[in-house]
Amino acid sequence: MLAHRGLAVEAPENTLLAFARAAAVGARYVETDVHVSYDGVAVVAHDASLRRVAARDVPVGKLTMSELRRIDLGHGQGFCSLEEALDGFPDLRFNIDVKVTAAVEPAVTAVGRTRSGSRVLLTSFSDARRRRLGRAVPDAVTSAGRTGVIRCALAATMRSRVAMTAALGGAIALQVPERAGPLQLVTPRFVEAAHRSSAEVHVWTVNEAADMTRLLDLGVDGIVTDRADLAVPLVAARS
Repeated sequence: MLAHRGLAVEAPENTLLAFARAAAVGARYVETDVHVSYDGVAVVAHDASLRRVAARDVPVGKLTMSELRRIDLGHGQGFCSLEEALDGFPDLRFNIDVKVTAAVEPAVTAVGRTRSGSRVLLTSFSDARRRRLGRAVPDAVTSAGRTGVIRCALAATMRSRVAMTAALGGAIALQVPERAGPLQLVTPRFVEAAHRSSAEVHVWTVNEAADMTRLLDLGVDGIVTDRADLAVPLVAARS
């Protein structure tokens, strides 16, 4: 179970408080996102703009890390750097989606400074960016980007282990929505094909207990959820 942007039920998403809330309910894995500040710091943020989270039409990349920390996100929280998040929660494992190419080197620096390579999964919608992250942090694991996921889905329909392994390109996970428009991505065949190539399937974003149970019964390895408070006891009861 991966706590999506922490536990943001009563805390602003992707903040130190949200990560603390996730840890408090027993989450061991958190999913988060990284952009880069004006002064080159890896900043924990999903959106490229402050519009949704702070009602300001300003790009994250136009503000320094110091300025971003002072943005009022609610509950006394401002933006935090990736280094602060990794350093502040040494017992959590972080699934980090690097949103832009300019954030690659700052993210790598943050992981290196906190010696967190062995407890992070690095990913990106861009497979080229994901491969670059994997090369830069050899202790980390990665999940496939968008093109890799599409190729893996095709390989699953062909029941080709060779094609699936090639499509993974060294990634150890496929992180996908259950559906992409009319296409049902997560099927028994897809899960089985991933497992045959020693890859995990993580499904996002699943917030209903009945859906979590159904997907776990299908054999998926991870659930990315906004409701870690519901998912943690559900998974614990199953195990």
